[in-house]
Amino acid sequence: MHSITSNPCFYLLGICRNIDSLKKIHGLLIVHGFTGELLCDTKLVSLYGSFGYVGNARLVFDKMESPDFYSWKVMIRWYFLNDLYSEIIRFYTCLRKCVREFDNVVFSIVLKACCELRYIDEGKKVHCEIVKVGSPDSFVLTALVDMYAKCGEVESSREVFDEILDRNVVSWTSMIVGYVQNDCPEEGLVLFNRMREGLVEGNQFTAGSLVTACTKLGALHQGKWVHGYVIKNGIELNSFLVTALLDMYVKCGDVRDARSVFNELSAIDLVSWTAMIVGYTQRGNPSEALKLFMDEKCVEILPNSVTAASVLSACAQLGNLNLGRSVHGLGIKLGLGDPTVRNALIDMYAKCHLIRDARYIFETVVFKDVITWNSIISGYSQVGSVYEAIELFHQMRSDSISPDAVTLVSVLSACASLSALGVGSSLHAFSIKEGLLSSSVYVGTALLNFYAKCGDVKSARIVFDGMAEKNPITWSAMIGGYGMQGDGSGSLALFSDMLKKNLEPNEVIFTTILSACSHTGMIGEGWRCFNLMCQDYNFVPSMKHYACMVDLLARAGRLEEALDFIENMPVQPEVSLFGSFLHGCGLHGRFDLGEVAIRKMLELRPNDACYYVLMCNLYASDGRWSQVNQVRELMKQRRLRKSPARSLVEMDISDDFSFAKVASLR
Repeated sequence: MHSITSNPCFYLLGICRNIDSLKKIHGLLIVHGFTGELLCDTKLVSLYGSFGYVGNARLVFDKMESPDFYSWKVMIRWYFLNDLYSEIIRFYTCLRKCVREFDNVVFSIVLKACCELRYIDEGKKVHCEIVKVGSPDSFVLTALVDMYAKCGEVESSREVFDEILDRNVVSWTSMIVGYVQNDCPEEGLVLFNRMREGLVEGNQFTAGSLVTACTKLGALHQGKWVHGYVIKNGIELNSFLVTALLDMYVKCGDVRDARSVFNELSAIDLVSWTAMIVGYTQRGNPSEALKLFMDEKCVEILPNSVTAASVLSACAQLGNLNLGRSVHGLGIKLGLGDPTVRNALIDMYAKCHLIRDARYIFETVVFKDVITWNSIISGYSQVGSVYEAIELFHQMRSDSISPDAVTLVSVLSACASLSALGVGSSLHAFSIKEGLLSSSVYVGTALLNFYAKCGDVKSARIVFDGMAEKNPITWSAMIGGYGMQGDGSGSLALFSDMLKKNLEPNEVIFTTILSACSHTGMIGEGWRCFNLMCQDYNFVPSMKHYACMVDLLARAGRLEEALDFIENMPVQPEVSLFGSFLHGCGLHGRFDLGEVAIRKMLELRPNDACYYVLMCNLYASDGRWSQVNQVRELMKQRRLRKSPARSLVEMDISDDFSFAKVASLR
């Protein structure tokens, strides 16, 4: 190399292309004494920062004898570009002691750091400095708007926003985002209208925030208008906007339009893919969620924890154990072991009736939250293991985890399945003590359903009358409670009260009231409710509604009328309808019509052995043994076998057990 005869700092530093060459040249400059000059050192700071070596940049800066304001700006800028927000705050504190000169660039950077760290007090100090210096531009004021909004002081944010004279799309959007993030979606939409009146059009982030506002309001119509605005103005879909649109359509119940947005994407990424899977799972369409997860177009995308948890939830809903296990294995391979995935695994294994596997996962969770406990308690409740569910509830409280509404609903469901009145009553007292009964309609509904199934309709009605909020499930549970105890008049009276309050019954409530009429022999009232459903509320009867009507007529011995009803249905009858009809035939000794019912059932399911067994039993009851032998011979020819019977013995829950496990709840 030629001897260095003059300061070659800028020439040598100008040819640096990577960190290795920079370090070599830096060492060369030190050896030959060409460092220590302000411009040279500032250039070194800038280059180290550009290669991502911010620590090295700071070492060079700290050795500078008298850095000027430009040098300070270079250093703080590299902290900003590397998202080192805490370092920005510390560096700014030093800057204030050493330099009296400030400009809008530095203020904007420091405000961004305060915003990201939620340092509202430091942000207010910077605001005071800005006022002292004077003449802040729109960028600084917009940074102040953003800082106050993200720190939760939306009113202060609006005060600063109103000071901005030359508002652009960034300043308008910052204020709109601030309103939406602080749960003021209406104000965000109003401000957008003012923005358009000022002839300023939105960008991707404006539109994404507006869509989020519509999601929070459940305003599907307005959300579709914003989507149309995006298309009309040629706003390109970025990840933020796509996710907001998918989330809005899903949460507003329009999964079809959500899928349309997804299908229009030129490139499917993890965020949009996951959002669509979550949407299908949450809106009760797990099959589509799994189809999308397995779609070959998405095979290159690796799932994250949210994706895995949603897919596991879909597997749980469908009882798809094989795919659930595959996702479990994939999660292990990808290191997806956070609580969200573990909770979903517990729920999936429990719903697939592998409670031991669910319990194993549960025991591996170190820090169990309320969702973890709820998943395993719900699992035991679903398989009827009330003892284990109560024991886990007891352990949960011992671990200082406060039960929530979901916990109580699961435990009450288990108690109801075994008519454990003492345990459930203790949970009732606990729910009152903890304020869960008054705050959750689901706890109230679970309680009245529990009392009704235990035969204590009076207590169920007390819970019902004490509920400030009632949803359709609540009304259905109470109406059904009367029906289960043979009080059809009580069911009809409550149904009438519901109509008088101008509350519209849904399909489930009509199923419940028709079932109550069926079990109490109220034929006229049953027909009236069926016609009310079809004519006044324009519901298309489901197979459950038809089955209730067949059961109503068959139980009352009006078998010809029931058969005529089935044959004149506008849809193909299912086997369950003929099962209800057959039950009525057995009650009233009509073997002739019973034979018709079984033959219809065999037409629908010719390879189901249980219906051949039913026919054998029918012929045997009527003493027609030759026909019995013919049916058995036919079963042999078709290689059909009767499934072995199973019996369920209900264990008695002693008073000692009830007291021992739940005394501490009182």
